[in-house]
Amino acid sequence: MDTGGFYKRSIKERRKIIEEAMGVNYAKTKETDLEAANIMIENVVATTRLPVGIATNFVVNGREILIPMAIEETSVVAAASNAAKIARASGGFKAEASEPIMDGQIQFLNADKETEKTIREHEKELLSFLDEQSPSMKKRGGGARRIETHWSGPYLVAHLLYDVRDSMGANTVNAACEALSEKLEELTGKKTGLCILTNLCLHRTVKASATFPKSVLGEETINAILKAYDFAEKDVYRCCTNNKGIMNGIDAVAIATGNDWRALEAGAHFYASLSGRHEPLAKYEVNEKGDLVGTIELPLAVGIVGGSIKLNPVAQANLKVLGVKSARELAEVMACVGLANNFAALKALATEGINRGHMRLHARTIAIQAGAKESEMDEVAKKLVESKNIKADNARKILESIRGKHRK
Repeated sequence: MDTGGFYKRSIKERRKIIEEAMGVNYAKTKETDLEAANIMIENVVATTRLPVGIATNFVVNGREILIPMAIEETSVVAAASNAAKIARASGGFKAEASEPIMDGQIQFLNADKETEKTIREHEKELLSFLDEQSPSMKKRGGGARRIETHWSGPYLVAHLLYDVRDSMGANTVNAACEALSEKLEELTGKKTGLCILTNLCLHRTVKASATFPKSVLGEETINAILKAYDFAEKDVYRCCTNNKGIMNGIDAVAIATGNDWRALEAGAHFYASLSGRHEPLAKYEVNEKGDLVGTIELPLAVGIVGGSIKLNPVAQANLKVLGVKSARELAEVMACVGLANNFAALKALATEGINRGHMRLHARTIAIQAGAKESEMDEVAKKLVESKNIKADNARKILESIRGKHRK
């Protein structure tokens, strides 16, 4: 598909490209109405909107893909698109997600070693019981996989591993844990406490990688990016913001597709600290050709069915644009976007500085606020950046000057 100069096109032209390429008509896509919103949460009075932009240039596992991103922060969509364009020269991104195994926990309040032994001896029986509780999940190829045990202080914890297929799986796993807790109490004679999933889903991870060619970046830029990465690896303050930049991209895709970005944040940031210190989720090195290779690994529990997705027409439209056929494929795309945004941020920080890129896009917003029409916006924004005074008053002066010249 031809998305060249996508950012230069009008909204109407962009929508036409999407409709022709993916069969999605955003102009006719209804937004979540109040009745649907009232089903999602309590005490509803209104809904809110976020801009949905399309990240272009992505090739993921050999497939060209357009990526909807819902976010209010300037430059995130542009940064992802630019990084994807650079990676595209080396074939794009490669990604692989593990099976969609979610983890659930059942806390025992007064267990002993005999309790743990009993659970292990009856594991097959307990797994069969759980599959009987959800035959539809079993039919789709999912269901209960294992029950492990470990001690957390005085508490024995039964750890349920459950394949949730194409759903995020929170409701499914919570229901399974509650059913299992009753069965375990009958079996062991011991009292259970909390029964709930964990967002630290270590069995549901994604790996992605991309090569950013030396021929495009240059050796000096690559060395600068490596030093920026090294700073994040050695300094926890820098690392925190570094990983936030990764989640900028991942969260934007999650929100666009109706997924739980808060669960993703919780899992990702704890995963980054598993070694005992906060570490970058994405890593960089130079290959034998001198190219920069970026890799990322993190847990991503996402779905393409269930939850609020079916109540959200925009999320459904965005999933159609993505063209993903499974939750695993969606997770793979999201990991690639996270890596792209991290690379773009490190490149900007190590070269021109992050604020300069932000200001170029921010200037467009100020131009519009000053009253610039679409045909005037780019010229006003350009002069704002050149003046290094990106304020509304200055924008109005520039706009008046431009219009004065045109009247002459």
